[in-house]
Amino acid sequence: MDTSNETKTDKLGRRTGPRRKYSLVEKLRILEETRKPGASVADVARAHGVNANVVFGWRHLAKKGLLRAPNPDSSTLLPVKVEMPTVVPGARTSSTSAPDRRSGTIEVEFPGGVRVRVQGAVDFAVLKPVFEALSRR
Repeated sequence: MDTSNETKTDKLGRRTGPRRKYSLVEKLRILEETRKPGASVADVARAHGVNANVVFGWRHLAKKGLLRAPNPDSSTLLPVKVEMPTVVPGARTSSTSAPDRRSGTIEVEFPGGVRVRVQGAVDFAVLKPVFEALSRR
C-alpha cells in the first residue's frame, strides 16, 4: 500500500512532518475561487486541504498588494527622499586606487518594511551586495 500521500499525525491527531508549500499560482487560484459569488472561504480551503486561516492570511497579503503575480513589463518605482548633507564632502586627496568612500547618511527602505540606515564613511563596494541581497527578498 502506498502511503506517500497520507498525512502523518501524532497520537493527538496533530499533523507532523514538513508543511506543504503552495506556489504563487496555487495561492492566486484558490483566492480567485473564494471571490466567486456565494463561495465560502472555509469551504474552498477545505476543498484544497488548506486551513481557512491560511487562506485569510493570503487574502490579507493580496489586499496589501504583497501577493500578486509579477509583471515582467513593469518596473517598480520606490519613493526617494533627497536631503542636503549635513557634512559637505571636501576635495579628494587620496589616490585613485583607494576604495570609493563617501561620508554622510544613506537610508533605504525595501519592500516588506526592511529599512537600512548607514551613517558615516560608506564603502560602496561593501554595501552594494547587501542592498542587492535585500532587494531580492
